[in-house]
Amino acid sequence: MTNTRIPLAGVIGHPIAHSKSPRLHGHWLKTYGIAGHYIPMDVAPQDLETVLRTLPKAGFVGVNVTVPHKEAVMAIADQITDRATLIGAANTLIFREDGKIHADNTDGYGFMENLHSGAPDWDPKSGPALVLGAGGAARAVISALLEAGVPEIFLSNRTRLRAEKLRDDFGKRVQVIDWVQAGNVVEDADLVVNTTSLGMVGNSELRVPMDGLKPSAVVTDLVYAPLKTKLLLTAEEAGCTTVDGLGMLLHQAVPGFERWFGERPTVDSATRAAALR
Repeated sequence: MTNTRIPLAGVIGHPIAHSKSPRLHGHWLKTYGIAGHYIPMDVAPQDLETVLRTLPKAGFVGVNVTVPHKEAVMAIADQITDRATLIGAANTLIFREDGKIHADNTDGYGFMENLHSGAPDWDPKSGPALVLGAGGAARAVISALLEAGVPEIFLSNRTRLRAEKLRDDFGKRVQVIDWVQAGNVVEDADLVVNTTSLGMVGNSELRVPMDGLKPSAVVTDLVYAPLKTKLLLTAEEAGCTTVDGLGMLLHQAVPGFERWFGERPTVDSATRAAALR
């Protein structure tokens, strides 16, 4: 008898109603004519392991993981990739046929793909990067930048202790800068990355002075609501190449979709439009 099970995937978070992932994956499923479904699931922290162990029995082939579960799934997964271990969090789970849960982190991949797409002339080895923030997204960004060959990273966070923890984890190519001094190293940076939620709709603005930006610099903001943050608008006025944060969300989803549904999707203008719809 032929196995006609329709593959199911989804995204787990708490809350989850804001997620753009169902629109994105739904667009790809429709585009490639794949008989599958991608479902948003609001799962409370105390139910996380029970849900993850149950989903494969219901026909799920994997899930994306978002706040607040990205660290917690590391203790539940049976197999963890090196990059997820280094970052300390996972955003993509694959449910294997033998019942094992495989955890990966594709945030760094998504960040780099978005950067190369939006700033194709950027050379990682050209000079230092300034990374603002020291949360989970910053860990993924720093890991990807160091792997790409960026010679030095200036790291600044409102709580210095968190930045120092990342420096200790990633080594001497990461230099911690006090938050109030971050504006002083802007002129030395060939790449500026905001990994904080400052500048997002409903949040305070990012107030790090950017008057030292050089026109040759690339500036990217992981915030994508609004698509053009104040940081990106300031960088545009300075003549910089700017890259918005939506592309990272789109590109980080590619490896998971390919593993779950057997088709490697393309990130194009139609994909962006579907996520923004």
